[in-house]
Amino acid sequence: MNSYLSSSLLSWLRCFETTARHASFTKAAWELNITQGAVSQQVKRLEDWAGLPLFNRTPRALTLTAKGAKLYAVVTESLQEIKMALSQLRSEKVSDPLHLSCSSSFAMLWLMPRLGDFFRDHSGLGLRVFAEYHALDHALMVHQGIEGAIRFDLGSYTNVNCTKFLDELLFPVASPAFVEAHPEIKTPQDLTGSFLLHDVTPWDGADEFEEWDSWLRAAGVRLPDVHKGQRFNLSQLAISAAVAGQGIAIGRSALMIEDIIAGRLIDLFGILVPSKAAYYFISASEFSTKNEVIVDWLTKEAKHFEEKRNLALMARR
Repeated sequence: MNSYLSSSLLSWLRCFETTARHASFTKAAWELNITQGAVSQQVKRLEDWAGLPLFNRTPRALTLTAKGAKLYAVVTESLQEIKMALSQLRSEKVSDPLHLSCSSSFAMLWLMPRLGDFFRDHSGLGLRVFAEYHALDHALMVHQGIEGAIRFDLGSYTNVNCTKFLDELLFPVASPAFVEAHPEIKTPQDLTGSFLLHDVTPWDGADEFEEWDSWLRAAGVRLPDVHKGQRFNLSQLAISAAVAGQGIAIGRSALMIEDIIAGRLIDLFGILVPSKAAYYFISASEFSTKNEVIVDWLTKEAKHFEEKRNLALMARR
């Protein structure tokens, strides 16, 4: 069978996709501005070409067969990707802002303070940042028009482009006032669950106490009541609670190094544990010129940050 995508085959696929989306030859004909008979004939030709039925036809309903549903999923995703590619071509031409989806806490505490430098160095590149942390895949990014995204997670992506640009370190932090009020806490063994502040959604799919559990294991501490203490759904909230003297947060360096430098938070024990998760830049398709610029900038900023972070943490040893 000739697999070449001829103009006839593309026309048949267009009629098939529209009919499947509406579950109706009549509605498909109205959208395509041709007769119902023409739509039905185009779909029948596609079925003859494929050698199998794509629809179950009954007097009351038009439904996809199993093979038809599989083809519909592929055609729909392909059309969405073509639409995104065309949109990207146009956006690069007219310099429309790029939609960047970013983890909320990282957007507020790491990205936003650096965007002034980015816009100064790339004045011709528009960028709109949306604080989001839901899980992403190729189909979702295409459907929602997300050109690029930053996520803190395990980087377990199989159908998108994914570039790690920054590793993360975990360590307990508290305010000077809290430390002064609790002189009994001198080593990790002195911790109690009621003092702990938790970000219960550090990344999509993570356990509620993932970050504290990881650090405690590395520190050789068993804490049966680790589940006690305040819980938050954003790292930024847990850090703010620590700054306010409400307990001990398991901090990520990228989100609180400025608080460490300014003295608002103290690294309690000097035990730095690499996080399982890291920061990734994600795109649904091959990088556009805009995405390449952003990835290059993120990589350079991350390198500068790591140097600053290491100096700040070593200075407090």
